[in-house]
Amino acid sequence: MTNVELDELRARLDEINGQLLELISERAQVVQEIGVVKEKQGVPKFDPEREKAMLEKLVASNKGPFTAGTIRSLFKQIFAASLDLQSAEHKKSLLVSRKTHKADTVIVLPGDVAIGGLSSVMVAGPCSVESEQQTRTVAAALQKAGIKVMRGGAFKPRTSPYDFQGLGMDGLRILREAADEYGLLTISEIVDPAHLEPALDYVDIIQIGARNMQNFELLKAAGELNKPVLLKRGLAATMEEFLHAAEYIMSRGNMQVMLIERGIRTYEKWTRNTLDISAVPILKQESHLPVLVDVTHSTGRKDILIPCAKAALAAGADGIMVEVHPDPATALSDAAQQLNIEEFNTFFSEVKASGLFR
Repeated sequence: MTNVELDELRARLDEINGQLLELISERAQVVQEIGVVKEKQGVPKFDPEREKAMLEKLVASNKGPFTAGTIRSLFKQIFAASLDLQSAEHKKSLLVSRKTHKADTVIVLPGDVAIGGLSSVMVAGPCSVESEQQTRTVAAALQKAGIKVMRGGAFKPRTSPYDFQGLGMDGLRILREAADEYGLLTISEIVDPAHLEPALDYVDIIQIGARNMQNFELLKAAGELNKPVLLKRGLAATMEEFLHAAEYIMSRGNMQVMLIERGIRTYEKWTRNTLDISAVPILKQESHLPVLVDVTHSTGRKDILIPCAKAALAAGADGIMVEVHPDPATALSDAAQQLNIEEFNTFFSEVKASGLFR
């Protein structure tokens, strides 16, 4: 074969490659249109029966020289790429997605307290609101330390039905009164959609806990409110499930959503949960929402809270949540993992001294 013949064949091959590219691109556009229709109809993007039928039709039409196995392999790659394209288009359209909203979302609270953006936030307080005295003692210590946002549980979804379940609405009242006395903002978990409206008088931020991350009626109800929501990652939730849970809230009109990594359940027994540090940069990359880390629930160990908080901030977290109690030994919930006030002061001082707390 002469060089002229080889060049002619290569030129023909280049032409065919161009035609294939045009056809693949045209196919991709049709795939995107199908994805839009499926999205509207609520139909799953992957249809194994449809894929099987297409492959059988292609194999039956194959006249060689490729084998049936090669044809299946080639088109399975095309089908997989098409499914990825539909998924990418879906992600692009999500309200939580950074592709939809390029800039970081900053949640501005009363008193010009901002979560997200250039400053870090420390959220601290007792696991449970137990009494007026206990809550006021913590509030006074937090104010002295320069903390702006106080957490406190009034509704406590516990593993055992016999454990302390919280003081309910009375607990929210105690939290609000203590916070007002010391100039703090409040955050507390709500577990029942019926309690959302009454809670608005007491909390500045509504927390939706890990066990309720996929309580879709609660998410939708929170989305109807004009109140910031802190959404905790579920005990075994994937990033996609976590972001879609946030989407439930935002799809109802409430764009004031914050995400918080609180550890996931794994086989590890040396910590209460496994702190997924990698979740922080992934969430910051995929979403524009503020991302915090709950170092208390993710570890369950007071002795490693400082390095874990530093790691979270180094990974890009916008804030840290930690539990504080005047006398952890007598706490009605999570006694072993709460810091006393002196321990909290040491914790906060070391975190600030690291230079990672902005």
